[in-house]
Amino acid sequence: MTVKTGIAGVGGIGSNVAVNLVRSGIGPLKIVDFDRVDASNLNRQFYFADQIGQLKTEALAHNLRRIRPELQIEAVTAKIGPANCRSIFADCDLVVEGFDGREDKKMLLELLGADRIVVSACGIAGSDLVSIRTRRIGSSFIVGDFATDCDEAPLFAHKVGTIANHMSAIVLHYRGMAHDLSLS
Repeated sequence: MTVKTGIAGVGGIGSNVAVNLVRSGIGPLKIVDFDRVDASNLNRQFYFADQIGQLKTEALAHNLRRIRPELQIEAVTAKIGPANCRSIFADCDLVVEGFDGREDKKMLLELLGADRIVVSACGIAGSDLVSIRTRRIGSSFIVGDFATDCDEAPLFAHKVGTIANHMSAIVLHYRGMAHDLSLS
């Protein structure tokens, strides 16, 4: 059986985790999002100005294949919700959550967190890096400062990237590529 990593939402967190995984040799990937690249995304997401207006899944798949042309990647353009979440990620044993909204994050953790590893983010806004930490709840890991919401503070590339890097380390650990990570 091929092990596939899913990424739910390919904005700031999801696109940066995807880049880290591809550069680290992880694959195959399934990336899922419904949105299009917007100019406001370019300060923290792995997209380029000439991709504005393109579907994020198609643009990201293209960018990732520029890093590793042989990458097996499934790009699914869909809005993830309670009715399709399980079926979309049925072939993924590990899922990275990259949603913006609290309700979507909660939904994904509740629907998938009991039977597979889910790596999620909470509190990615603002500029403070000192308070970033990881919490484990069952088979789920949540990374962030657990306080600074996107509605309360601006998003900065250095903090989004730092959290995505921590999330990537967890994925690498569970893919057998990082053996020095303490995930107690």
